Amino acid sequence: MQPLGVDEPTVVGPYRLLGRLGSGGMGRVYLGRSAGGRTVAVKIVHPHFALDEEFRARFRREVAAARRVGGAWTAPVLDADPEAAVPWVATAYAAGPSLASAVADAGALPAHSVRALGAGLAEALAAVHELGLVHRDVKPSNVLLTLDGPLLIDFGIARAMDGTASLTSTGVSIGSPGYMSPEQIIGKGATGAADVFSLGAVLAYAATGEPPFSGDSSAALLYKVVHEEPELDALDDELRDLVAACLAKDPGVRPTPGEVARRLAPDGAARLVAGGWLPGALVEQVSRGAVRLLNLEAGDHVDVRSGPVAFSRPATVGEFGPPPPHGTPAPVPEPRDAVPHDTAPTSDHGPGKLSVSVAATSTPGEGGRGRRMSCTVALAVAGALAAVTVGSVFLFDLLPGGERDSNAGSDAAPSQTPGQGATTAAGSVPARYLGTWEGKASALNGTLPAGTFRLTLHKAEVGDEVGTLRQTDLLGGVCNDVLTLKKATAKELVVTSVGRKTNHGGCNPTPHTVRITPAGDDLVYRSESSDEGNPEARLSKVR
Repeated sequence: MQPLGVDEPTVVGPYRLLGRLGSGGMGRVYLGRSAGGRTVAVKIVHPHFALDEEFRARFRREVAAARRVGGAWTAPVLDADPEAAVPWVATAYAAGPSLASAVADAGALPAHSVRALGAGLAEALAAVHELGLVHRDVKPSNVLLTLDGPLLIDFGIARAMDGTASLTSTGVSIGSPGYMSPEQIIGKGATGAADVFSLGAVLAYAATGEPPFSGDSSAALLYKVVHEEPELDALDDELRDLVAACLAKDPGVRPTPGEVARRLAPDGAARLVAGGWLPGALVEQVSRGAVRLLNLEAGDHVDVRSGPVAFSRPATVGEFGPPPPHGTPAPVPEPRDAVPHDTAPTSDHGPGKLSVSVAATSTPGEGGRGRRMSCTVALAVAGALAAVTVGSVFLFDLLPGGERDSNAGSDAAPSQTPGQGATTAAGSVPARYLGTWEGKASALNGTLPAGTFRLTLHKAEVGDEVGTLRQTDLLGGVCNDVLTLKKATAKELVVTSVGRKTNHGGCNPTPHTVRITPAGDDLVYRSESSDEGNPEARLSKVR
């Protein structure tokens, strides 16, 4: 866990934030604490998803469905606000590393741990499937290892993203290479049998330290999942037979989650867990982390490697019994350093100097601007996967903090031929525009705060780079654009704005037109990017 960064929020809804657990193309996950002392994981999606009404409707439905999920092996949803300017979800925080990090650190789990793991996860999936829900992204990073047993996290909200205008076209499949089922890969959709396939792959990974399908690229990996048999030689005979059945290409012949659970633990997963299910080193690690967590206060940097940190796609799980009442949260006094919800951060604030409430009436944003595929990497598979695809587009996880492509280290904007797109003859930028300008921005006709825009303009001719735009959203996410001059008159500058390649995954990489006009002593910045909600800003000169 990392301490709160510059201009990150200290409050989300009724939860005081203690640190940042993870971030990625979909948004950020924070460790929070309620007024009553309960520790939670608060997940905030990127604000551009709030611009997509289809996403918001799906998000609302999936949060409601996730509250219905019950079982000993899932983390409960405690609170959510799908109606907020930027939707968020709070889930119970579990002390324990993910299966992915545990195996990466210490290698494969012992046989009795694998049996308890598989039985618990299978029972969790059985409960979910009985409600007509499908997880669709069972993978090692979505499995937590706690002293009380395994927890399957990230239900529901991944479905809210599937099919949204911001992300998809016809035939989109969402999942993780190596753990997606063949039917998901070829665009046939996902049923409960797809979760069983993923469960089999997770068990193989837990038992051997390696996934059952290997490949040096996502395309090769997906091809193997669809056309080749898994690598299971390292498994013992009994587990190999079960995992092989789960990994059958035909979803109709795979066992049900209930059958998997009974084969692994005839008396139930709880009995296996009760006898002590984790190896000693993991027990010690989890115990130390839990003790540190109890003493954690805001601003402390503590290595708490546990809880639901994966956020390349946000998701949640359900609660035992009836869910807590849902609606507008009870008023929570904001700390003394709180600022109005429409106040954007500036660069001279330190951690804890900004408090942004995102309860039902608040309006923060996070992590960058609109982007059509912000949480995933779209693979072009026309060649390598010609035998696999049927017109589908594949979207794969962007790991938190990862780069979108191999050119991410370059700071240059995409090249543009001098004079390209020019609407008038070449002309210098009038002195009226030159300098650095800054001000608050908003999108969706002023209904969605978009943070602070800082515009720098210098002398240029049509077709040349004329300046830059730095956008800082309400949660401190920064996107930098390069501006190329298309037209220059006393009444208007017209520029093409293109995101730098070093931007994070939430920024908009698509070139778009921006119009800059004088307004008294200020400049008005108007973007024609519908993906971002056509943001506008009135900017005052700062130098």
